[in-house]
This record gives sequence, structure tokens and C-alpha cells, in this order.
Amino acid sequence: MHNYDMSKKNKKNQNDEAQVTSQEEVQDKESLNTEQQAQDTPETDDPEKKIAELEEAVENEKKEYLFLMADFENFRKRTLKEKAELIKNGAESAMRDLLPVVDDLERALEAINKGGDLDSLKEGVGLIYNKFVKYLESQHVTAIDSTGKDFDTDVHEAVTMFPAPDPSMKGKVIDTTIKGYMINDKVLRHAKVVVGS
Repeated sequence: MHNYDMSKKNKKNQNDEAQVTSQEEVQDKESLNTEQQAQDTPETDDPEKKIAELEEAVENEKKEYLFLMADFENFRKRTLKEKAELIKNGAESAMRDLLPVVDDLERALEAINKGGDLDSLKEGVGLIYNKFVKYLESQHVTAIDSTGKDFDTDVHEAVTMFPAPDPSMKGKVIDTTIKGYMINDKVLRHAKVVVGS
């Protein structure tokens, strides 16, 4: 009986040892797994590395921002320069087209000084005037037709009031002292007029 108790105890001890060994093996496997996982995953928990990455990203964004600002500044300067050149040279083509009229006027003055025929001088000046009016029309400049029209402060400037010769002429333009002109739909110069009262 004593042997039987001993063998029971041995079996129990062996079972206990086997359980302890298997528990140790499981613990060893778990610790190996956690070590492998730690090695497999990148070190994202390192705050210094994160800070360095963020600082690098901020520096890249700063550089990109500075490049964009420089591009915009260059665009702004180029646009201002082009605008200044347009303003400076905008009248160039208009002046170039006026030069033939100036040439004609110079020839007319020479003819007057030489004492040429009065009728041919009148005809020459009339041709120069017509040429100049055609040039103005090509630039969309037109005369304001005022005499006999209702007085309109948008296009007329009253220089004086005069008793109307006819009651129907009250509030109308009796005479135009200086012609007014429009360019497209904008008043270039108001017509100076005498208004009937």
C-alpha cells in the first residue's frame, strides 16, 4: 500500500511538473511573440523621431509657401510693369494715325504763306477737316448733336440762358458755342450751349 501511495504521488508530481513546464513554454512563446511584434512594428512611439518628422514636414511646407509667394510677387511685378507700359504707350497708335493730318496742316500753312489761291486753300482745309473727322470716327469719337434738342445735363453744359424766340424752344438748346464729343457711350467733352428760357 505504501508503494501504491508513492506511485500516486509520483504521478501527481509528474503531472504538476508537466503542467508547470507547459505553462512556462506558453509564457516563453508569448514573450517571443511580443518581442517579434515589437521588432516588426516601426518605432512610432519614439517622440523624438516624431518631432523630427513633423519639423521636416513643416520645413517642406515653408519652402513651398515661400516659392508660391515668390511666384506671386513676380507675377504682380510683371503685371504692374505691363500695365505701366500700356498706359505710357497706349496713345502711341492714336498719335501715329494723327501724323498724316499734321502733315496736311503743315502743307496748308505753307500754301497760305506763299499766298496761293484762296478757293484752293479753303478746299484743302476742308479736306483736312474731313480727314480728321473720319479719323475721330474710326476711334469711336462722335459729335453731340445739340442745337434744337432738349437741354440734357448729362451731355450739355449751359453757358447762358437766352429768351426763347419761340415758346416751343423753352428748355431747349438755342445755340451751340462749343461742340461736345462722345467716345463710345461716354461723354468726352460736354457741349457748351445756350438754353432758351
